[in-house]
Amino acid sequence: MKNFEVYQQWDIEPVRGLGCKLWDKNGVEYLDLYGGHAVISIGHAHPHYVAAITQQLQRLAFYSNAVQSGLRNRLAEKLGAMSGYPHYSLFLCNSGAEANENAIKLASFHTGKKKLIAFKGAFHGRTSGVVAATDNPSIIAPYNASPNVVFLPLNDSASVEKELAGGDVAAVIIEGIQGVAGIVLPADDFLQDLRKLCDKYGAALIVDEVQSGYGRTGKFFAHQYAAIEPDLITVAKGMGNGFPVGGVLIAPHIKPVKGMLGTTFGGNHLACVAAYAVLEVIEKEDLISKAASLGEYVVHNLKNTAVIREARGRGLMTGIELLPEHAALRTKILSEHKIFTGAAGANVIRLLPPLTVTEQELQRFINVLHSRN
Repeated sequence: MKNFEVYQQWDIEPVRGLGCKLWDKNGVEYLDLYGGHAVISIGHAHPHYVAAITQQLQRLAFYSNAVQSGLRNRLAEKLGAMSGYPHYSLFLCNSGAEANENAIKLASFHTGKKKLIAFKGAFHGRTSGVVAATDNPSIIAPYNASPNVVFLPLNDSASVEKELAGGDVAAVIIEGIQGVAGIVLPADDFLQDLRKLCDKYGAALIVDEVQSGYGRTGKFFAHQYAAIEPDLITVAKGMGNGFPVGGVLIAPHIKPVKGMLGTTFGGNHLACVAAYAVLEVIEKEDLISKAASLGEYVVHNLKNTAVIREARGRGLMTGIELLPEHAALRTKILSEHKIFTGAAGANVIRLLPPLTVTEQELQRFINVLHSRN
């Protein structure tokens, strides 16, 4: 049996990491400014994280949700306090797609409705329900296509109200910042309109913070720039720094009954310890405010760079749109300069580094782009 390769792969096999650095099997060193799809939030092999998981593994790695777990309670309390949502409840699962699936299901149970509004450019996952809410027809199988999902233009409040006025919309789902689309920001006033419109027409507002959450944008959640409170917030990726864990933050007025949601591995002992350790490091090392200032540093220092059309984003979630004639530069950044970055479309570089990245490490990347002037 052969391994099924889910993506087109670079001919590189990292075998070790430390902070924002990776080493391949040949000993070649790389700078990681992508964090494995925004997953590595506190750096590779952070000693506090490694120690916490190791100690828990020596005690108990897993038991099911059929028994009590102080670790789950401790994580929920810490996440609530740090995120500004102590009054919400937390459902733990394993991934961003699973979190979004459960958020949509909760919204449908709560409202008794079945239609979902998503937005053009959206990416919410690859499992059955959320792939139908992802604006990429190439990954939606006939089985997954849903007549209950409508895609609307981002930042167009009038189109949202027109759809909501039909009275059959269970929820509106939106990313805090669209990542796969190329770091596209919903306007703050648009998010505020969504909150008001969902209240007006009895729909739930789901904000997908899977990629944009956990301090990446300079606030704990990207939607907090708009000073709104969603009904449901989904998290994953940086939540576990590489350990698979996701969750749904659930507003107090949405009350799931026991048995409505379920999971085998969600909230397991190792996942809770990993996620708690991440929060401890973020807090102790003040990584959220550092993300805000370093993001400003990157965007400021990329102004007037000849190969760039635009640098945009918030915090350490940056999209660098190259001029079309320089679209091949991203590949050269890896092959020639040994720097991992992400991509969105043909000519957008995505920077999603560990929040522990330094100004000097970011400057190394900036210097590469300036050298092409």
